[in-house]
Amino acid sequence: MRSRSLLLSVLALSALGGCATARGPSVAESESASRSQPTDSGSASSAAPAPEAPAAPAAPAAPAAPAASAAPEAPAAPAAQAQDPHPNPLPGGEGADALYARGVEALKVKDANAAIDSFSACTRAAPSRIDCHWELGWAYSLVNRWSDALSEWTQVQKLDPNHPDLEDALTQARGQSSLQQKLASVDSGKPAPRPAPPKNARLRIRAVGDVMLGSSFPEGLLPPDDGVASLATVAPLLRDADLTFINLEGPLCDNGETKKCRKGGNCYAFRSPTRYGKYLQDAGVDLASTANNHSGDFGELCRRETEATLDALGIRWSGPAGTVATVERNGLRIGMIAFHTSANCNYVNDTPSAAALVRSVKQNHDLVLVSFHGGAEGSKALNIPRGPEMFFGENRGNLRVFTHAVIDAGADLVLGHGPHVVRAMEFYKDRLIVYSMGNFATYGTFNLKGPQGLGMVVDVELDSQGRFRSGRILPTRQEGRGIPQPDPSGEVIPLVRRLTSEDFPDTGAIVGTDGVITPRKAIATGAE
Repeated sequence: MRSRSLLLSVLALSALGGCATARGPSVAESESASRSQPTDSGSASSAAPAPEAPAAPAAPAAPAAPAASAAPEAPAAPAAQAQDPHPNPLPGGEGADALYARGVEALKVKDANAAIDSFSACTRAAPSRIDCHWELGWAYSLVNRWSDALSEWTQVQKLDPNHPDLEDALTQARGQSSLQQKLASVDSGKPAPRPAPPKNARLRIRAVGDVMLGSSFPEGLLPPDDGVASLATVAPLLRDADLTFINLEGPLCDNGETKKCRKGGNCYAFRSPTRYGKYLQDAGVDLASTANNHSGDFGELCRRETEATLDALGIRWSGPAGTVATVERNGLRIGMIAFHTSANCNYVNDTPSAAALVRSVKQNHDLVLVSFHGGAEGSKALNIPRGPEMFFGENRGNLRVFTHAVIDAGADLVLGHGPHVVRAMEFYKDRLIVYSMGNFATYGTFNLKGPQGLGMVVDVELDSQGRFRSGRILPTRQEGRGIPQPDPSGEVIPLVRRLTSEDFPDTGAIVGTDGVITPRKAIATGAE
């Protein structure tokens, strides 16, 4: 009996990477996430001793939604005939095998509704047929019906507790269904009144893209000085801010095992030692996104160890569904939400839930920063397409729609990463969107040729209302196997200028030859 459809062998495997335990290798290797703070409190997680993080407790199952399997079975055949183990559920006489095959074909063309109809009929025809429940859960996930997906995968758990990839699927569905329930309750209630922020308060942020200082797996991918000087020349750039943000491209842990690597293929699984977290702290890092496709490379234990390490260092983080990092600076309460194109994280591909999460965080924060890990990868992914962006069959986000939606919901600055190259900058409703900051410090196996070796520190100042006040690009590049350096030649600046003019001729930021960022029209200050 089949346990996974042809489509899910490609798409679902990659979707489960990142913020929860990593699954087997997908066709494409991207860059994913982990976690931080529940939305109901809106503050960063409390510090915990590192490195031995406890195993993650089992999340309580959400109340089961009415599932197709609850429907009555078809009437039994007459006694004179042999009993059909998969009785026909429809007047047309289709059996469970045919229904399953029809559902698989619907998934191949991403027709979620047709797949739901077929697999639901299959579960009615054969309630104990595991593959139909399994694929029905995936079909529900495609339309973000997470309570229904959880119900189907819970049924799989009853029928086959050791089903491959089941725990990963349950973790994903529990997180998303729980988040949807929380957001529904937030939307139905009135926010508590908040005091006005200090009138003249400002916030200076410095942000960079992907950071992976070296990996203990496989051997030979740690810097010769054990990373001590990896950030030495760029640390002054990072420290000179009220808040410094990075995308942590992989876990910080000393334990765990990876399921990503199998014989006969490339393996991109990262694991930086926990001691490397101190290098981030010393460089002034305050906020980290763990919403990427490498944070779960070594499983749940390693993800928890990463979170505990960051907590102990005072670095706030966001990644898994519903997590938010909160910090206070200059009298302002700031929330940072990290998103990724995996549903194990705050989910880029569920725009309504993303917007609802931002609205809920805005209710008890003065400023909201959104980070997202999305888009295709490599030197051919410099430009931002319209519509969903596909990469090796995986939906890497409709990023123009996503970024505008989170700003409509209350985000004040949007910071992108994931393509391993820089991308354009845009202003929308007086808020800056940086679509990708590129590679910043990625030691070891990363391709650093051409634009993939160029990075930048994005410097932005916001006022107490979240309005853009000033910005600039501080150019960097990576030398050798991935040591970041300031780049006096400023090679990344003309690249960002060109991409911005190509992708956003009317709404793009004006980027000067010196890297200064300004909007095309003046932003009114209004009454503070």
